[in-house]
Amino acid sequence: MAATSSLQAIIEEKGNIVPVLRNSKVGMYVYPVVASEFTNWRDEQRAWRDAAVLFDQSHHMDELIVEGPDAAPFLEHVGINSFTNFDLNRAKHFVPVSPAGHVIGDMIIFREREDKFVLVGRAPTANWVKFQQAIGSWKVRLVHDPRSDSRPDGKAIYRTHYRFQIQGPDANRILDKINGGPVPDIKFFHVDWINVGSRRVQALRHGMAGAPGLEIWGPYADKHYIQSTILEAAREIGVDLRQVGARAYSTNTLESGWIPSPLPGIYTGDGMMKAYREWLGADSYEAAGSIGGSFVSDNIEDYYVNPFELGYGFYIGWKSDFIGKEALQGMKDRKNRKKVTFEWNRDDVLKVIASGFEDGMPYKWIDFPQPNYASSSADMIMRDGKMVGMSMFNGYSFNERCMLSLGVVDADIEEGDVLTLIWGEPDGGTEKTSTERHKQAEIRVRVSPTPYSRMAREEYADSWRKKQGA
Repeated sequence: MAATSSLQAIIEEKGNIVPVLRNSKVGMYVYPVVASEFTNWRDEQRAWRDAAVLFDQSHHMDELIVEGPDAAPFLEHVGINSFTNFDLNRAKHFVPVSPAGHVIGDMIIFREREDKFVLVGRAPTANWVKFQQAIGSWKVRLVHDPRSDSRPDGKAIYRTHYRFQIQGPDANRILDKINGGPVPDIKFFHVDWINVGSRRVQALRHGMAGAPGLEIWGPYADKHYIQSTILEAAREIGVDLRQVGARAYSTNTLESGWIPSPLPGIYTGDGMMKAYREWLGADSYEAAGSIGGSFVSDNIEDYYVNPFELGYGFYIGWKSDFIGKEALQGMKDRKNRKKVTFEWNRDDVLKVIASGFEDGMPYKWIDFPQPNYASSSADMIMRDGKMVGMSMFNGYSFNERCMLSLGVVDADIEEGDVLTLIWGEPDGGTEKTSTERHKQAEIRVRVSPTPYSRMAREEYADSWRKKQGA
């Protein structure tokens, strides 16, 4: 029997994509190549709050170069963002949606020339942009550099660019040292050039952990030189710079408030959407990925989110003609759900962990510091027996000494409300290789600010983090 060729073929064969994704054998989502820990994940988390960290982002994200005479109008058509004032050496948080207004994903987009942009992030957005170029008549050229293999098994790994972030209260001391003098005062999400030893590199003012710092990148052949220069500079000036391993890396978003992996809203819809699913291979992220969590619905659209729910409404360039504009116009005045942080009750978390030391079926294990066990997570948030929200990304913060998760709740839920998170999957769990047999637990959660970190709330300027009510 011939192998299934596309995502659409899988849907037509199975009838409902939800059980397929809930029982996917793809395994845990892996942050590839970078060591699991360089010291220990507790100190690595602590360092972005107290000293300085070096994030190696060279391997876990796709990179897509879009260039040509139509590059700007093409991308403005594909994403919801306004390109007004999107000058050279700027960056944006790029968000495309389906014609029905459902978020497909997001990437950071850099404008390097009038006719050249670089997009960095997860596969769903890169795939969608590639498809739009394939079906259109835009004068653009795309070069796709997919993320490194999750399990390279000793195979040599090469990327187009290395990518590092230096973050934390002491980051500027390191940056001044490697630059040979004070670095330029770069505005938030602006790009300038600095020195790293003998190399001239581009630098973005960013702050995934809510602390000062820059993201730098350049040719992958320079990676070892750049990394060693940064580490040596920190040693020379006595800064406790910690390299952050894969275990701690993904948890920094819990403090800064970005949900990295919403389910792409692409599994329903005719016309363009059906053509897209026929274009996506059966081995694509969208076809092979997994859904985990206590929320089970026969309707895949119940797992979708829209830009207003994620706090991205103010990005929307209403004067542009972009995919999904009409649908978003109908959504903007509704009572959309809103993004929040859930602070998990300590005693309930300890109860779940203790079950692993008792006879009988335990609760779903909470791994530290990152217990997500699927590509996209959906745990039920309950009040008085009614589902009022969805927890979508979770983990433990050593800085805050608590479990946190990010998700969405109904508009009438208020900060400080205590709700119930259903942890674990029904009926003993699914067939995912990342899911052991378990029972479900109720965990009390307090609705808290997003970002949860006070530093992130106060220090991020001109970003969605400060415009949650927009």
